[in-house]
Amino acid sequence: MVRIRTLLMIGISFAASLAAPPATAQHQSSGNTAITVSGAYAVTFNLTIASTLPTGSTITCRAQIVPTQKGSDATNLQVLAAPMETATGIATVNGSTATCTAEIPFSWTLPNSQSTVMLSYEVDAVSTAGGTRLVVRSSLQQNISEAFPSAGGTASPSFNVTL
Repeated sequence: MVRIRTLLMIGISFAASLAAPPATAQHQSSGNTAITVSGAYAVTFNLTIASTLPTGSTITCRAQIVPTQKGSDATNLQVLAAPMETATGIATVNGSTATCTAEIPFSWTLPNSQSTVMLSYEVDAVSTAGGTRLVVRSSLQQNISEAFPSAGGTASPSFNVTL
């Protein structure tokens, strides 16, 4: 008798779980309609090289964007199966300064409550002396809130970085 009750309770619980939509489906059907956003971020790094780099060093810059929920901040990210886009660039060195640009095109379909992206970047000075790739200097920053560019447009954030 106890076994039959247990099986009956499991069956009722299972049937109830099939009848109720998953939590994500309930959230998506809350009236938000999907929108498509597209454009690009041309992220420029203005670099100051603090001291001499090993001969043959290369400076690379990498930027990444992820869409975030409207009103969110770096401590409260609400990412809904977020797409992510990344791009890399090679710096042009001129004495103790350099410039590096990473251009990130994107096209996403998102809930209409999406209004910003979180941008993160890393700039590395890499030496290949002795045939081994070695990062000799690095600078990174995460979770910088940036607004979307106008539809199909390009946002051009720039950062001053010391290596």
